[in-house]
Amino acid sequence: MKKILIMGLPGVGKTTLAEQLIPLLKAKGINNDEVRKAANDWDFSEEGRNRQAKRMANEAEKYRSTEKFVVCDFICPTPQTRELFNADFTIWVDTQRYSRFEDTNALFVKPDKVDFHVINHDFKNWANQIIKKLQ
Repeated sequence: MKKILIMGLPGVGKTTLAEQLIPLLKAKGINNDEVRKAANDWDFSEEGRNRQAKRMANEAEKYRSTEKFVVCDFICPTPQTRELFNADFTIWVDTQRYSRFEDTNALFVKPDKVDFHVINHDFKNWANQIIKKLQ
């Protein structure tokens, strides 16, 4: 199984891209807002986000034996949250400079290394390019 992380600021299109990729890859999709809701965990501090990254990694691991790909979309704002999630393939959706949430803007660190960098909202095109890179 490959854990695919789609990360970026709120509102950049992470979920929209995930919705394009999931059927193309025949993947399991996991959205952090849904996982956070199920856990009733609305802590947006750095500690809370670390906990949520671990939770997302654990959710993805549940599908290790049954799925070829698991697509997870969430903000994943810091190097530590990215390390805790431990993706096999990272996509950075970078379609806007700032979100409407100042706390997230202050916490978000531009990633040093990604496997794929999305720079506009042409998600169908990006999804096709990502598929090619994953093959």
